[in-house]
Parts: sequence; structure tokens; C-alpha cells
Amino acid sequence: MLLVMLSFRFVAAAYWGLLALIGQEQLMSGRLSALWNIVSSLPYIAGAFGSGYLAGHLSPGQTFMLMAALTALIAVLARWKPRAVYGNAYELPLARGADLLSDIRRLVRHRAIYPAILINFLFQFSPGSNTPLQFYLTNELHASDAVYGYYYAIFLVSFLPVYFLYGHLCKRVPLNRLLWWGTIITIPQMIPLAFVHSASLALLLAVPIGLMGGIASAAYYDLAMRACPPGLQGSLMMMVDGVYQLSYRVGDLLGSWIYGSNPGHGFLYCVLTTTAVYALILPLLLTIPAELVATADDEPNPVVATSVLTEIGAAGS
Repeated sequence: MLLVMLSFRFVAAAYWGLLALIGQEQLMSGRLSALWNIVSSLPYIAGAFGSGYLAGHLSPGQTFMLMAALTALIAVLARWKPRAVYGNAYELPLARGADLLSDIRRLVRHRAIYPAILINFLFQFSPGSNTPLQFYLTNELHASDAVYGYYYAIFLVSFLPVYFLYGHLCKRVPLNRLLWWGTIITIPQMIPLAFVHSASLALLLAVPIGLMGGIASAAYYDLAMRACPPGLQGSLMMMVDGVYQLSYRVGDLLGSWIYGSNPGHGFLYCVLTTTAVYALILPLLLTIPAELVATADDEPNPVVATSVLTEIGAAGS
């Protein structure tokens, strides 16, 4: 499992770095964030709907073989390098770096990376979701194991229309507004879970819960793409992906502990903890460099462009 996860993280660094680089060069980080969230949601949705069926009809060994066959398709896609994307991707100024030590120093001194990393960490730190929710549905509401998979699938499907909306808004609204709108909307996102008293109600509430998180999810990755230093897009996006994994698992661990510590109100405390963590994102928005988020997609930003050229010149010297 360790080898599998390491391999996937290298793949993630490659595609995230390319996405961020193209997003910066073409002034379309918002649309690429929306597109990536839409496309990446599809296998999760299919997996959530199909997990109940696979658990009942395939052995663990057969399931692993199926996943291995699907994963092998990544190697096939790696051979596809369209010239429109790869032709000049690494020759333009935004792709230029320096030697290893200089790049590390540039990354550490790049002020914009810190709010991007911390915001994504807090957004994925959700003790009220995942394992505690599964325990609550199956142990307390006596729902079947498949209900959690269906809930998660509906939850993810509900993000999709908001991602399409974000792709429209990001060309007309500066990122700073989208960050504030998305954060304010997503703070109470998990509160409906506190009112779940049946499996059918959980499936119904998955729709508004998903809708409330879409703007924030797309905006935070949009911010991360914009915050990448020149030539270090893969490095920063890998850090964002790394804190995503860490936050997701630590939040799940904390949520499981909170859930088990109080048999009567453990799940409610998980939901309230998630809400409080999301609220901590608001003061972090104030630490984002104003010029970084002052424009919409397709809108030139002379201040950022000048700072990029200055950093490239310093790295070259």
C-alpha cells in the first residue's frame, strides 16, 4: 500500500504541476480548477455507486485485479502528449527555475504559498464526514453498508452543477470574491448531518451538503494554482495534495475518536468540530496577497506578471 500511494503521488505531482503551469500561462486557473474537479469526481461517483455491488459480488482478490486493470490505463494515457499542451509548456518564463537549493529557497520565501496550503488543509479537515458518518449510518440508524456509498455518490454528484457554475463565474468575478463567497457558504455545510435520523433523510440531505461545498472547493484549488512560484508548480501542488491527504486522514482519525468518546452525542460533536474548522478559513483569506486574487480568468494582472519576471531574473542570476 505504501508503494501504491507513493506511485500515485508522483502521478499527482505531474498532472497538478502541468495543470498549474498551463493555468498560469493561459490565465485560466479557475476554469482548469472547475474542469479538473468535474473530471476527477466522475470515478469517485462511479466507485461510490459501484462499491456496494462489488462488495457483494466480487471477492477482495477479484476487486484488486479489477482496480489493477483500470490503473494500467494511466500508463496508456501517459503516452499521449498532445503538441497543443506540451509543445512549448516548459520553455516559457513561468516554467523556468534554478538549481535545487535556489528553488527550495524561492519556494520557502514565496509568501503566497502559505495561505494556499493552510486553507486547503483546513478545508479537508472534516471530522464529521467519512468514518464517523459511516458509523452513524450503520450502527445507530441501522442502515445497510451500501447506504454510505450511495450518500457519498449523491454528495459528489451535487458538486458538479456548482463546478459548472464556477467555470462561468471565474471569468466574470475576481477570485477574491469567489473565495469569500465560497467560504461563507461552506462553513455550515455539514450542519444538516446533525439532523439526520434516517437513511433516507441522509440521502436527501446529501444534495444541499454537496451544493454548499462546490464554490469553495474550486476556488481553493484555483488559489493554489495562482500561488505557484515560477518553475515550481509541481512542487507547490504536491504540497497542497500532500496536506490534503494528511488533513483528510487526521480529520478522520480525530472524528472517529470524538465519535467513540461520547455514545450519545459523538456524531453531533464531530459536525460542530467540522463547522468550527471551516470558520478558521475566514481569517486566512486576509493573509492572501491582494494582487494574486484581484483578477478574474482571462484578465491580465500586470503586478503579478512583473513579480514573476523579477523572480525569474533573480533565480537566473
